[in-house]
Amino acid sequence: MKIIVDGAGEVGTHLAKMLSRENHHIIVLDTNEAHLSYLDANYDLQTLVGGPTSIEKLKEAGASSCDLFIAVTPDESRNLTACILAAKLGAKKTVARIDNPEYMHDEYKAFFDQLGIHSLIYPEQLAAKEIVNSLKRPWARQWHEFSNGKLVLIGVKVREGAPILGKTLADVFREENDLRVAAIKRHNVTLIPAGKDMVQHGDLVYYIAKPSAVETIRVLSGKKSDDIKNVMFMGGSRIAIKTTQLLGNEFTLKMIEQNRTRIDWLTTCVNPDTMIIHGDGRDVELLEAEGIKEMDAFISLTGSAETNILSCLEAKRYKVRRTIAEVENIDYIPLADGLDIGMIINKKLLAASHIYQMMLAADVSSVKSLTFADAEVAEFVVGNKARITKSPVKDLKLPDNVSLGGLVRKGKAVLIYGDTRLEEGDHVVVFCPDSTINRIEKYFK
Repeated sequence: MKIIVDGAGEVGTHLAKMLSRENHHIIVLDTNEAHLSYLDANYDLQTLVGGPTSIEKLKEAGASSCDLFIAVTPDESRNLTACILAAKLGAKKTVARIDNPEYMHDEYKAFFDQLGIHSLIYPEQLAAKEIVNSLKRPWARQWHEFSNGKLVLIGVKVREGAPILGKTLADVFREENDLRVAAIKRHNVTLIPAGKDMVQHGDLVYYIAKPSAVETIRVLSGKKSDDIKNVMFMGGSRIAIKTTQLLGNEFTLKMIEQNRTRIDWLTTCVNPDTMIIHGDGRDVELLEAEGIKEMDAFISLTGSAETNILSCLEAKRYKVRRTIAEVENIDYIPLADGLDIGMIINKKLLAASHIYQMMLAADVSSVKSLTFADAEVAEFVVGNKARITKSPVKDLKLPDNVSLGGLVRKGKAVLIYGDTRLEEGDHVVVFCPDSTINRIEKYFK
């Protein structure tokens, strides 16, 4: 497949890294020669210096013969224009990153399709959905559903006193067939555990489970089932606006915004039940006056990763149960994880994973990038006479650190063990390091 990635910012760079693992012809186009030099030196791809809306540069990049053109610069108008030009030159499919939520309405899909823009990615919407899921299940660090909810991936940070501590996984799950531990993130290492392994204090444990086992996971992990009701936002960003809209009237919402001129505009687009307060969310006296001690969740979504991290640490000091920070600087994610600030949102990684799902040659229904674990979980569909059907799972000689968690067969969820044999049409949930997914998909073709 010939793929042109227009934009070597963090989204484009991360996406190019993911795609370069596979047997694709990749060209990255950008005006920043330094960004391109890094990609050219470290990854198996081609680079081209030039503007994304230059017809001559698009021709030079080979837009007329490309299978996919992806425009992910920070400038929405440039992305849209570049996709229109690429489609007119002959690109088979185009994807544009956008900033305007209005464009995502179903009524405009045909309009954009006629222009030659086949798919739109709105990272803020992806991030807002992640936050909403987190608030509805505050005890889980991550939650992702497969096959319309028949299987779920749940990431939980385990603390002292959790019933799962001090026991081998074989002992804990000896009679439990509705869940299994797919992976453990311990410090900076992601482990695929065996039955003799034990969960330790501070581990981020990833479970694959049927919905019937969700409550069992919560209890084993030592988590309370208290609901989130009172939510405070720091920063009136587009993610914050979209999140309030998705939350509806189930929550009491407060938003602190430092820019007074922005407040009038915010009142026209946030959830109408949201109380907007003018002030600096870093001001401890303001936080106390606005009831930080009574908050169940604190969500920091300013444009500064440092501010978001520090404000969540401050909220933790006030015993706020659920804290969420937007950390767009990818290099800061390990630091934020080490500080244990709660859930981390990075819309660039979310956007790159969403686009990457479209690239995989196998029939893949879903791909989820796990921010903390340097890993991905994917839902593959087993193809006709696929290699993975030839023997039981224990004899497949899969790459290291790959875990087949569960499958859905004819609408029924089943957990996968060593003796399990996969069949054509099975939807299989696979957990693997982010450098391995392209080696896994060949088993399913």
